[in-house]
Amino acid sequence: MLLFRYRGSEGMLAWAFHRISGIAIWAFVLLHVLDIYLAGGDPKVYDDLLTFYASPLGRILEVLLGAALLYHALNGIRILAMDFWPRLTAYHKQIWYANWAIFIVAGVPAAIIILKPIFGL
Repeated sequence: MLLFRYRGSEGMLAWAFHRISGIAIWAFVLLHVLDIYLAGGDPKVYDDLLTFYASPLGRILEVLLGAALLYHALNGIRILAMDFWPRLTAYHKQIWYANWAIFIVAGVPAAIIILKPIFGL
């Protein structure tokens, strides 16, 4: 079916990653509402959940959430810039790669800080 054919360009990847990161952020918001409810509704379960958040898997999930937030924000700025200044669409690939550079420069140090306790640092 032609509708679902993968084209492999930067624009399609940006589109797909934007949707995936948006769904991940939405899932986090639902989880956050649940854990805030548990703070008053069932403090024991809330404490267990906080213990999970501090575990290695919880920290990895926190890094993935941060990555989703950062990518979604940067790509959203890219989309807004091209909406306000249509001439920028001629450079959408370069802007997308610039977003990845910013993502790495900002995201890797943050990930290291979040993951430090896993390695006893």
